[in-house]
Amino acid sequence: MRSTPLFSGIVYILLGCLFTFIAIQNIQREEAWSFFTYFLIIIATFDLGTGLRMVGFHFKMKNKKNKK
Repeated sequence: MRSTPLFSGIVYILLGCLFTFIAIQNIQREEAWSFFTYFLIIIATFDLGTGLRMVGFHFKMKNKKNKK
């Protein structure tokens, strides 16, 4: 079974949202920015960026395939 860039992109975006949610919960619980909070935000940024890039890549490939 092969994974498409669209599916992988959606999974990465969902993980980015999950890490952002956990970071927000961590800030509200501790009322301070700790190393763990910064780490979660960095991971969420990478996941969201990768997810958006993969979704864009999927549509770019789809448009290229349809033009042929």
